Amino acid sequence: MGSAAAVEVVDLVKRYDGKTAVDGLTLMVEAGTITAVLGPNGAGKTTTVETCEGYRQPDSGTVRVLGRDPWLDARALRPRVGVMLQQGGIYPGVKAEEMLRHVASLHAHPLDVPALVDLLGLGSAGRTPYRRLSGGQQQRLSLALAVVGRPELVFLDEPTAGLDPQARRATWELVESLRADGVTVVLTTHFMDEAERLADQVVVVDHGKVIAVGSPAELMAAGAGGSLRFDGPPGLDVDALAGALPAATRVDEVSPGRYVLYGTVDTHLLADLTRWCADREVMPEGLTVGRRSLEDVFLELTGADLRS
Repeated sequence: MGSAAAVEVVDLVKRYDGKTAVDGLTLMVEAGTITAVLGPNGAGKTTTVETCEGYRQPDSGTVRVLGRDPWLDARALRPRVGVMLQQGGIYPGVKAEEMLRHVASLHAHPLDVPALVDLLGLGSAGRTPYRRLSGGQQQRLSLALAVVGRPELVFLDEPTAGLDPQARRATWELVESLRADGVTVVLTTHFMDEAERLADQVVVVDHGKVIAVGSPAELMAAGAGGSLRFDGPPGLDVDALAGALPAATRVDEVSPGRYVLYGTVDTHLLADLTRWCADREVMPEGLTVGRRSLEDVFLELTGADLRS
């Protein structure tokens, strides 16, 4: 295991009732960086992160967090690792600021509680019992509890889910400040703009394996040289459209009525597209040319179909 790795997972396997949730997954997180773990529902990302947090025991493979086994060395890692959970772990009757101050008191060099409360907009919720907080306030309190002890490593599970734009931006600023202080951050998110903004490394997980890894820029630059987007009637024959376009052009309906063409985007591609649409009396609306987004890459890798 490399000394620069805050988290290193090698050939992790985890099964539930005979079903394989994680299937030989390998990943490495460098110290002092932000890594975003992306994947569709059921891809294995949550199981992987929970194993790194010490909540689940691997069936096989090796997991090391700050050089230790998170299952066997949970007590030693607890003061060094912050964990943000989506739900649970907080007594329903405890007041928000009271809980935050209690957790801060358990650490030798905690963050300044009033400053953290102010940054995350929790001032008005300070004397409110947890069960009476709004969903967004509960989310922000969970984030504050994960970072108040100045951990060396913090795991954040969907840190901005359900937050308004102002709270999302405050959360992003907090995460970026953690990295600036040398803290390693591992976060799961469904927001591609969040991963694109924050992450030094993106790890895409599907079917229990890592299927892509790299910086957002590397992932967006790989493969197709450009993209052309347009809106039209849902259910267009994308295979027929691709056949009418220059070789190596791919067409995806990334959501109903939203189409993206990947390939060499030039005047010939645009002319072929509009000709194909005109022959079928289809009006391509909102035509835009640009680079692939991280969302485009994610959908290319994992497919556009919804999963339960």
